[in-house]
Amino acid sequence: MDNQTIMQFFEWYLPSPCPLWKQVKSDARKLKNVGITALWLPPAYKGAGGENDTGYGVYDLYDLGEFDQKGSVATKYGTKLEYIAAIHALHNNGIKAYADIVLNHKFGADETEEVLASQESFTNRNNSVEITNNIVPILAWTKYNFPGRGNKYSDFKWNWTHFHGVDWDDREKTNSIFKFYGKRWDEDVDKENGNFDYLMGADIDLNNIDVVHELISWGKWYTSTTDIDGYRLDAVKHIRSSFYLNWLKAMRDNSQKPLFAVGEYWNTNVGILKKYLEETEWSMYLFDAPLHYNFYDASISGGDYDMSKILDNTLVKEEPMKAVTFVDNHDTEPGQSLFSWVQDWFKPLAYAIILLREQGIPCVFYGDYYGIPQEKISPKSEILDKLLLLRKDKAYGTQHDYFDAKNIVGWTREGDSNHEGSGIAVLLSDFEQGQKQMYVGKQFAGHTFIDSLGNRYEKVVIDEEGNGTFFVNGGSVSVWVEE
Repeated sequence: MDNQTIMQFFEWYLPSPCPLWKQVKSDARKLKNVGITALWLPPAYKGAGGENDTGYGVYDLYDLGEFDQKGSVATKYGTKLEYIAAIHALHNNGIKAYADIVLNHKFGADETEEVLASQESFTNRNNSVEITNNIVPILAWTKYNFPGRGNKYSDFKWNWTHFHGVDWDDREKTNSIFKFYGKRWDEDVDKENGNFDYLMGADIDLNNIDVVHELISWGKWYTSTTDIDGYRLDAVKHIRSSFYLNWLKAMRDNSQKPLFAVGEYWNTNVGILKKYLEETEWSMYLFDAPLHYNFYDASISGGDYDMSKILDNTLVKEEPMKAVTFVDNHDTEPGQSLFSWVQDWFKPLAYAIILLREQGIPCVFYGDYYGIPQEKISPKSEILDKLLLLRKDKAYGTQHDYFDAKNIVGWTREGDSNHEGSGIAVLLSDFEQGQKQMYVGKQFAGHTFIDSLGNRYEKVVIDEEGNGTFFVNGGSVSVWVEE
């Protein structure tokens, strides 16, 4: 099998509106050529901010840029026809399309409703705030009539009974967490803040059978209408684990495709991630947030990070068959809620780890590849193209690890018979230059290896036992391949 490689094809600060669906179509061939096998596309449905909404402020799941709602027909990224054309272009180039699925919350309701609610603590969601007459009427933005779409595709109209609560009382103009009377936060969610069911907006009640039926019906419509190949599932730590287990089963039962799925469970505790995988019966992958933070810590440590531990306590080490690895994403960008941007000097090292190792499916970030103009972050497509092509052509076969020193670590891949010329030796340093003897395989005895990245100019001849002494610059990476 050829290596799988995902690209997250958006970043937070793309201009509004942005012709992203057209860019997907125009860039598909180039992405295929460097080894991208799947694109994670941003939320394609109408958000409360119309053309200015990144898609996570979901208003109407059925409006993919087709109806005049929230001030525009198109979404931030284009129209429904452009979205579907982009997916077809990906398929024509052998690239799969993964849709961003946001089912935790809604924004931009059309009307308010008076609802009895209790005010909840931000830091301990299991305790109601002690206020006079704790159960009070509030004005909640919870009625969704979708006047621009009407009943096309679905006649389901949302009201307060379909939600757990909101974060705004329009009568008192108060921002807090308001849980609706008679509702209970789900128990099988992340335990941060006591109970992390509530995240933002109008929190969807996934215990409501009508809601569950509607979201399953929508999912089937969306999957068949767009011909997508899988899903990136947003904010799964805030959603009871049984929901996506059942939702994914319904999608796969209804489809002729296996439908890949990866969940965003933002937690640095790998034990919690493993528990969620078990609760969802291994029906999805998870993003390896702990690995991201290892990269971040290493990048800000000034060469004082213990590189021998860079993979410790990560999902890719503990559950490699269920890990999607990444360096940065739209939430870790400067100015975003989970800001933890891996510094530029460390980016080539981090990408070498996710792209050239056997374990995990790597996800390359649009903001790294194309740059982030608003934050004056330059594109890294030149080095990423080199690493992507190495993954596509060379990074195969049995792996041997040399994570045995504080600053200089490496690994080798022996190559395989299905990929002519495959086999690599990778050496990283977060501080000083140096060298390390590593085994690449007796089949390379007498062969010469060179640094494909051009950082070192030595030629390394493999000895009779299949070993070579490889070199690396300080704060750098070298990837050695057969000359």
